Amino acid sequence: MTAQPVPRTTHAEPAMGTVFSFTAVHGDLPLDAVRAALAAACRILHRCDALFSTWDPDSPVSRFRRGEAALGQMPPEFTEVLRECCAAKQASGGWFDPWAMPGGFDPTGLVKGWATEQALEELRSAGLSGALINGGGDVAVFGSPADGHRWRVGIRHPWRADALACVIEVGQGPVTEERGLEPAGGSGPWGPGACPRGGGVPSRASIAAVATSGPYERGAHLIDPATGRPAGRAASATVTGPSLALADALATGVAVGGDEALTVVAALDGYAAYLIRPDGSEADTGGIAFAR
Repeated sequence: MTAQPVPRTTHAEPAMGTVFSFTAVHGDLPLDAVRAALAAACRILHRCDALFSTWDPDSPVSRFRRGEAALGQMPPEFTEVLRECCAAKQASGGWFDPWAMPGGFDPTGLVKGWATEQALEELRSAGLSGALINGGGDVAVFGSPADGHRWRVGIRHPWRADALACVIEVGQGPVTEERGLEPAGGSGPWGPGACPRGGGVPSRASIAAVATSGPYERGAHLIDPATGRPAGRAASATVTGPSLALADALATGVAVGGDEALTVVAALDGYAAYLIRPDGSEADTGGIAFAR
């Protein structure tokens, strides 16, 4: 007998300067409940955009960058993102440093992955049996697209927009707790690397995440934290792991730091990286399930 197709709903939502693509595996949920969960997840993305847009001069993060709003005046999501940024700065060996960006604190290299995770958690909490969200190349999944299968994520070729460099298989593991990272050094209240109490990556239900960064779409926009100038030692950098927020930040770090940052990721428990250098040669840390 031919297996019946697994009920799924797809959706595309423009937000945060890109398009978020959803694939929702219904499980036992009726279609109306699936659509309601997708709508709630989209509302989360738009709220995150309103909070963290550096293009909107009236957003909370823009006001914070200009010194017009203190930390105590910021919404609670802001403190959580600051904590994640601090953990990512340490985990990346400083290759990702949102405090070293022109114009002041800029969480852009992490916040899209963080927002995607929040939206995915909304779908998981609604009772879907599986889901995938792709936010402009940052992908988070839980569950399975079908019994006995893993999600497949294509990594865009850095010089050929119509081709893939590779395909990576990802899937859900058991629920785990991540050990918080120690705060990085810094100076001043919420200055470079300063973290709130309890700093580190918060524990969360396990997901699988794939984040890719590089200059092939936006040009030389990546900043070397050590110099404050555009720099990049990668044509494409991909990081996998259980947190898309951290994978997003680490992919930015590897795109800036190349092989040096790749070595840093190799030492992180649960994370792996794949690098395409500007000359077209490749390297990876091991631990990535490349599809054949």
